[in-house]
Amino acid sequence: MVAPSENVLRRLARVSPTTAFIVALVLMLAGLFLPGIVGAAVLFVLAAGLAALTFTTWPVQPPPTRVLRVVMLVILLAAVTAKAI
Repeated sequence: MVAPSENVLRRLARVSPTTAFIVALVLMLAGLFLPGIVGAAVLFVLAAGLAALTFTTWPVQPPPTRVLRVVMLVILLAAVTAKAI
């Protein structure tokens, strides 16, 4: 039997990198341009997705990629905080 997390990973592996980039870009721009708490919520959803992806793929990523993902996550969470204030 396949674990549910493995099903999710298999589905994510089939997503086109271009599609993933465009969706992330749209969410980022929406979060930056939407006012106040709504924009912060959109950015938080994006940060939660990035955190989940980082956590799931941590064992197979080389150290430079790990550092880059953590830095991106920190910057995104700083944007969430700034947007919410």
